Amino acid sequence: MSVFSAILIGILMGTVFGFALEKSRVFEPGMIVGQMQLRNFIMLKVFLTAVAVGALVLAVMTSMGWASLHPKGALYVADVIGGLILGAGIALAGACPGTVLAQIGAGYRDALFVLAGGIAGATFYGYLDPVLAPLLKTLDAGKITFADSFGLPYWFLAVLLAVLIGVVLFILEKVSPWRVEMGADVDGDLAP
Repeated sequence: MSVFSAILIGILMGTVFGFALEKSRVFEPGMIVGQMQLRNFIMLKVFLTAVAVGALVLAVMTSMGWASLHPKGALYVADVIGGLILGAGIALAGACPGTVLAQIGAGYRDALFVLAGGIAGATFYGYLDPVLAPLLKTLDAGKITFADSFGLPYWFLAVLLAVLIGVVLFILEKVSPWRVEMGADVDGDLAP
């Protein structure tokens, strides 16, 4: 794949993701905090849908030879500590790295501070990496994938994952309908 093709695909994917973020309203701080407090599941529904679609698209792209898989190593200590820090930051700020630019574009001035904090945090981590690396790289499981673990082709596991996510989404929608979560009135029209 040429660099130009990769850039075009990246722009297309970013546009689709941004459109989905805006239409689903999951970039809004209240929506993000609601997800973290387990009061609102629209964000989970949107991101699970993105995972399912992404897995299927990646399966097609790898099958056609347009892409190849290059998994990162599983560093359990780093993943747990990083996940806890990221989750706490998301819950406190009402923004995440994937939504902060959408918030800035929508005019949320607080998002500028979140972006600045993210850049400062990444810079700070960059300087501390040599000191933290021995701790964070403990319990290194190496580059493991479900396809390698089960001896099954990636495309099969991608389809299976998409089906399982579809079942989870169906159950989530039955338990917590999106119209209720988005504040629809009795007639089903969305509130302004």
